[in-house]
Amino acid sequence: MLKAKELNDKSIQELEAQLQDLSKELFQLVNEYQVNKKLDRPHRLKTMRRDKARLLTIINEKRYQNNG
Repeated sequence: MLKAKELNDKSIQELEAQLQDLSKELFQLVNEYQVNKKLDRPHRLKTMRRDKARLLTIINEKRYQNNG
């Protein structure tokens, strides 16, 4: 689970790279679930979605602070 405090210390480029990696991993996990109808750790879907939302929120906040 990603912590917002840790994310605030990173640059926008680092956050976007982390978001891209997380999106790829989430995509693979969703595909695995659709194919097998079963996951070893189904709670990962929920936590990854929340982490992705957290990353997007921090990125948008940083962009708003830089422009405003």
